Amino acid sequence: MDALRYKLLLVDDEPDMLTTYQALLEGEGFTVLCARSVPEALAAARESAPDIVLSDVAMPDRDGKALAAALRADPATAAIPVVLMSGTYKEEDDQAGGLEAGADDYLPKPASPRLLAARLRAVLGRSRAPAELASVLKAEGLRLDPAARIVTRGGKRVPLTRKEFDLLTTFLRRPGRVLNVPYLLETVWGYDPAVYNNPRTVTVHVSSLRTKLGKAFAARLVSVPGLGYRFETGAI
Repeated sequence: MDALRYKLLLVDDEPDMLTTYQALLEGEGFTVLCARSVPEALAAARESAPDIVLSDVAMPDRDGKALAAALRADPATAAIPVVLMSGTYKEEDDQAGGLEAGADDYLPKPASPRLLAARLRAVLGRSRAPAELASVLKAEGLRLDPAARIVTRGGKRVPLTRKEFDLLTTFLRRPGRVLNVPYLLETVWGYDPAVYNNPRTVTVHVSSLRTKLGKAFAARLVSVPGLGYRFETGAI
């Protein structure tokens, strides 16, 4: 398991199911956010940038397939993998419809915790960028070894604080994605965004990274006004 746990958005309109699956998935090593409707899930996906969404299909008003389609239609959430689950709609046509709506996988309920976690990680493995999968991350002359917690530039070690290292790891593992302040505060610092959401914490650490890692890196770490930051991978 990575030091930075996968963040999963769990969507179900039944409180008992949310509680049950939240406990099961946390037991399997996921950090779990919960939503009880499609509008709530869309807002949470934009705000917290989860690594993956797991949604029930049968919900009032708008169902899980509508959620998958809406996530795919929004540039801010289009890259987030989606897994649908249902204890009611689990025939071949139901599963095909979910996949056609944009889901990455479709599972019948109930599913054992081990199987569910394995399927979720399989989807994450298929959807993650090569940089996320690398044991050593490289960009703009930098070499970051997550296991040794060492960053070098041009063969020379760059002294980073613990949070600077974790923040840099987060950016390099998610190239091209806009990472907003609540997501970074929750993922890197472990804060609950509902309790602490001061952007200055992130701003100060980003500024420090830009200074310590040089102009080439600083040019790649782009501020996205009103949203957060993105590590650019293409030509600038």
